[in-house]
Amino acid sequence: MAAGGDHGSPDSYRSPLASRYASPEMCFVFSDRYKFRTWRQLWLWLAEAEQTLGLPITDEQIQEMKSNLENIDFKMAAEEEKRLRHDVMAHVHTFGHCCPKAAGIIHLGATSCYVGDNTDLIILRNALDLLLPKLARVISRLADFAKERASLPTLGFTHFQPAQLTTVGKRCCLWIQDLCMDLQNLKRVRDDLRFRGVKGTTGTQASFLQLFEGDDHKVEQLDKMVTEKAGFKRAFIITGQTYTRKVDIEVLSVLASLGASVHKICTDIRLLANLKEMEEPFEKQQIERCCSLARHLMTLVMDPLQTASVQWFERTLDDSANRRICLAEAFLTADTILNTLQNISEGLVVYPKVIERRIRQELPFMATENIIMAMVKAGGSRQDCHEKIRVLSQQAASVVKQEGGDNDLIERIQVDAYFSPIHSQLDHLLDPSSFTGRASQQVQRFLEEEVYPLLKPYESVMKVKAELCL
Repeated sequence: MAAGGDHGSPDSYRSPLASRYASPEMCFVFSDRYKFRTWRQLWLWLAEAEQTLGLPITDEQIQEMKSNLENIDFKMAAEEEKRLRHDVMAHVHTFGHCCPKAAGIIHLGATSCYVGDNTDLIILRNALDLLLPKLARVISRLADFAKERASLPTLGFTHFQPAQLTTVGKRCCLWIQDLCMDLQNLKRVRDDLRFRGVKGTTGTQASFLQLFEGDDHKVEQLDKMVTEKAGFKRAFIITGQTYTRKVDIEVLSVLASLGASVHKICTDIRLLANLKEMEEPFEKQQIERCCSLARHLMTLVMDPLQTASVQWFERTLDDSANRRICLAEAFLTADTILNTLQNISEGLVVYPKVIERRIRQELPFMATENIIMAMVKAGGSRQDCHEKIRVLSQQAASVVKQEGGDNDLIERIQVDAYFSPIHSQLDHLLDPSSFTGRASQQVQRFLEEEVYPLLKPYESVMKVKAELCL
């Protein structure tokens, strides 16, 4: 057996999200190196701010910390954690070992959540920054697809039963609209993120007030300075030991909603593939993978919902192990889905002849009202015409359902002398484009007024090609 879970060994479990699916950049954001390097950066920011505000911290100590941000001895940290049974203290000792002059001021006045929670917030922010352009690229590719096929008629469905015609581009805009909502929600959640800041054991900042001998203003300045160094515009005024776990709910709710959008899109494409009207690119099983992972993404929001609900008073420690799993898995899953969906959207294959044949099968039944109106204009009786159409439609339906033949309603109308006044108009009356309403105009307006303005901030990354997972 691989001792201690040797993650590089074939004898040890490895998450396929990291080893098989997600992008290297997303995996790095959730890596141990990134996490513990950020801890050290937070300790440096804290020491710099404390020095600026008058605590006896020397430039030499600050420089020693700066010089060792990347110098992480993971083996020593693991040994220290076994000895101390505390991951933060293990890394305080490990950092202090390579910064002997600064060892006494590392983590000065702070608690574990100073590095733990603030690092989580930095990771959430940076992970959202990775997802936003990826989602924007998917929307952009689908917008190109919709624009090109804005006027291509196709059979619309309600309850997967034939309904009025729409266009391929208009249907695609249904997908785009959902993804645009997801993009806006991701951006909102990212911009609403606040730093936990410098708060102490129960959020009262008591330890820092003691450090600064009761100087309330300096404690507030310390919180503000570290928040700004971390790149946040705001910090929570009120926290317990941790930032409120409602933040995790908000973030994973948005990701779960993205999962629902992707599952709907890919299910539609799977159904269209069954109808032989559309297919994913040559790399098969991408659609199925998106559906499979989207289901997983949608379920992960249950973890922060339950975690937030059971946080007693200022904090309970049962949040820690759960959050290590669900936060990383949510982002790695969303990353995989978007990478895959971009590749799908860049190579969707449409079969217009198959679409046209299906329209021909259903359009005659849809066209009956137009035929009746044309007959009335030619001097016929609406009631007589309606009865004639009803009888012929039943005969044609019987051929389709009972005999497995093609819909021959139009042929029956063409040979029926009653309809001779409009025989010359039938081709025009059955033109599929006359049954799609304002679909093409809606596509154009939607793209110009809603989609393109939303994508404008991401123009510089639009040409990046999709990264294929295994």
